[in-house]
Amino acid sequence: MKTVLSHLGKLIYRITGWSYDEIPAEEWQPKQLFIGFPHTSNMDTVMSFTYAKVIKVDAKVLIKSDWFFWPMSSFLNALGGIPIVREKGSGFVDNIIKEFKSQKKFILAIVPEGTRKKIEKIKTGFWNIAKGADVPVACWFFDNKRKKMTWVGHLIPGDNLVEDLLKLENMYKKHGYQIPLGDINQYKKIKGGQ
Repeated sequence: MKTVLSHLGKLIYRITGWSYDEIPAEEWQPKQLFIGFPHTSNMDTVMSFTYAKVIKVDAKVLIKSDWFFWPMSSFLNALGGIPIVREKGSGFVDNIIKEFKSQKKFILAIVPEGTRKKIEKIKTGFWNIAKGADVPVACWFFDNKRKKMTWVGHLIPGDNLVEDLLKLENMYKKHGYQIPLGDINQYKKIKGGQ
């Protein structure tokens, strides 16, 4: 079945005119957190789901809980969607960390912008999850001009959120994208921001 879905995924990429980079074999990890920038349309999510099928990975994707209504919820659950309720104190980050730790293989995709709207700063839950679960962050760039999912590289979370965000910013700058960080000092107030 994975082979059939992989071929279907490749066909979808071909039909839409999109292409993708492969994660270099030496970079592949059975547990990792995928992030992608920029999040400008629902097509980002579609191409992420499709890419997971192409590479034959059962990836999970965080999606705003508002999208989980019948019959859409059945479709999203079948594809690996996980509804996210964006409320402080929901324990969501801790639950995802536990899920990572309980699995031998677990791939989760997140868009740190959290919305398709223009934002001033990204959300840092992805970093907290990767740090807490001790997994690398696989970075992707949705290059809408070239219609390509571009592999940017891995970020291994350290002990300092601000330093890691600056590393991430430099990684994406090489691909012509400026991550919306806003004032970097605002992240110092967040746990791990130092």
